[in-house]
Amino acid sequence: MKRVYLVGFMGSGKSAIGKRLGTLLNLPFYDMDTEIANQTGMTIPQIFETYGEEGFREMETEFLRNFHDEYCIIATGGGVAMREENRKIMRRTGLVFYLNSTFRDIWRRISTDRNRPIVQQSSRYELEKLFHNRKPFYLQSAHFKVETTNRTLNEITQYIASQIIRLKNG
Repeated sequence: MKRVYLVGFMGSGKSAIGKRLGTLLNLPFYDMDTEIANQTGMTIPQIFETYGEEGFREMETEFLRNFHDEYCIIATGGGVAMREENRKIMRRTGLVFYLNSTFRDIWRRISTDRNRPIVQQSSRYELEKLFHNRKPFYLQSAHFKVETTNRTLNEITQYIASQIIRLKNG
């Protein structure tokens, strides 16, 4: 196991938990969206505007294919698990943790976020439908399903860290 991938819907806490995990386990942390934005020199909204969602999804797959091989934590984009190739790459190259949240919790976190093109272009109903459409793909990609409702970021981080340590030493 080289990498730890965090998957889940936008706003499920992948970046916040990923940063904490990296600090706790003394591993490098990468946010896939940030890395893609840095590589292209564009913001995520600019990438969507220039290349469309499909172009962005291709960049995510390229990131997974070409990312350097090191022990690290990676917070994936909310749509990365939609592609079968991405699910296979993640399961083959690391441990995948699905951060399962309720849509109510997600909506509370993302509804006013200007950096999420899909949120800006969609109604609450459309986002909730997308949330339910993506869930089976998160489950297919995951080695672990992590319940986040009524848990603090610290509790979630500690749980994931304990699973990583258990598997690394087991």
